[in-house]
Parts: sequence; C-alpha cells; structure tokens
Amino acid sequence: MKHSAQGAAGPGAGTAAAAVRIPVQPSAAAAARDRDEGQSRDESRARGRVRGAGEPDGAARGEHTHGEPSAPGPSVPGPSTPRPRTLVQRSSVRGQVLDALRAALVTGELRPGEVYSAPVLGERLGVSATPVREAMQQLALEGAVEVVPNRGFRVVERGDRELAELAEVRALIEVPVWLRLARTVPAERWAELRPLAEATARAASSGCPATYAEADRAFHRAVLALAGNEELVRIAGDVHRRAQWPSAGSPAARGRADLVADAHEHTALLDALIAGDADAVRALVGQHFTGARQDSGGLGL
Repeated sequence: MKHSAQGAAGPGAGTAAAAVRIPVQPSAAAAARDRDEGQSRDESRARGRVRGAGEPDGAARGEHTHGEPSAPGPSVPGPSTPRPRTLVQRSSVRGQVLDALRAALVTGELRPGEVYSAPVLGERLGVSATPVREAMQQLALEGAVEVVPNRGFRVVERGDRELAELAEVRALIEVPVWLRLARTVPAERWAELRPLAEATARAASSGCPATYAEADRAFHRAVLALAGNEELVRIAGDVHRRAQWPSAGSPAARGRADLVADAHEHTALLDALIAGDADAVRALVGQHFTGARQDSGGLGL
C-alpha cells in the first residue's frame, strides 16, 4: 500500500529506555489469548479428574508458566483444589507487555538502533523485568530486536530496501489468494467481513498507528482465513507484522490522512468483492499491494 537468546540487562542501557512510556493495557488480542489459555487450563483439570490417579493432567506433570515456581500438591486436583490465580495473572502480564512493546515499535517509541534495558522498561511498565525479557526474546525471534550481552536489547535498524522486500513477499503470498477467493467465495461471506473493514476505518480516524496496525492485520487475517489454510494465515501474518515496523530513516509514525486512505482501500475492496466485480477487484488488489512496495516507510497494506 502507498503506503537471541536471553540477554542480561545492565545499567548501561537505562538512558535510552528512560524516555519510553508505554502503558500496559489489555488489548483485544491479549484478552482473547487470556480467555483461550484459561479455558484450556479448565479443560485440562476436568480431564485430570476423570482420568484418576494413574493419569495426571498437565498441572500434575509440573507444567507451569515460565518463571513461576511449580507448587507442590496432590497428583490429581480435586474439586476443592484452588485455582492457580498467579498462573492467570502471569500469562496476562506477559501478553500485555508483548502487545505494548509491539505497539511501541510501530509508533517509534522504541527507536531503531537504541538499546533498552529490561529492568528499566519493566519499571516504566509497572512490572518486573522477567515478563519484559520474555517479550523481548519473542521480539528477537521475530527479528525486531537483537540481544546485547550485559546491556539489554537493541531495536534492529531496518532500511527501506528490507521493507520493500517484505512488501513484495506479502504481495507474492496474498495477491493470488485474494484473486482466487474473489472467484470462489459467495457475496454473503464477504459481507460478514464488513465489521472488520469498518473497524480499520475507525482505527484510522483515531490517528493511532498501533491501533490501526492491529485492525489492519485483523482484516487481512480474516480474508486469508477464507482459504482454509492455517499455515498461510500464520506465515502471512508474520510477514505483515514485520512490514509494519518503520525503517530507521522514516518518520516515527504515519499521519492520520495516510491511515484513512489505507482503510478506505479495504472498504472499496470489500464493496467490489460483494458486488462480484472481478475487474474492479483485480485493479484494487493490485493498487493495494503494489502501492505498499512503492511506499516502504510505513505500516504497509
């Protein structure tokens, strides 16, 4: 659109991190993740009660959230066993920290080339250093940061060429799928995506790049999910997220007008898909993805 490895953090990285203020607030993604994890734990306990003493569930095997000690107890939890509330809280904090750091990457609050200390970021976020390190290690796996021994994590400096290459990869993955779905998916299924397209428009109107980035990914994820290929959705989503990080030489964040224009393309595409206008869909899809390759400094698609 016109648009590794655990690192120790020391006092040497505190200066750069001190300027970062990122509120930890539950996002829709974090809330959904917490609900799913809570449901999985409840189901696991239920299975354990049915199996009996010979077949312990996950809690009896010693599974616990990384960084939290596993509490001793009976091999099979009974009805009176208290729920491990710290497990739920731990997962929630980790997810919120990861969401907050990802948002800070999109907005430029975490600046390319700067080194950030996990303890200092944790103090700013109101959490311990442990969930910050875990979140940073995940970001390192995604290629957003790199470990600096005895200091913390450095935000990777990415050039315009890398962002243009990511946009090209997105086009190679998504364009054929969009065009195939345009021929096979009925209009009523496309109409079901209207709320997601409208959500991108509202997010764009807010002027917040991080809010728009999340809504943008949700819309594209829903479109690709119609293909019924989970690996496609996962790989395309990973490339999409990486394409949303700004380059080192670009402005920290795109303006509201650019975001609104991007969101308008979603609405126009959906209108053409519902109408079954193949020519319009082909032209709009080409514009949507080719424009992203020409504009390598922003959120992308």
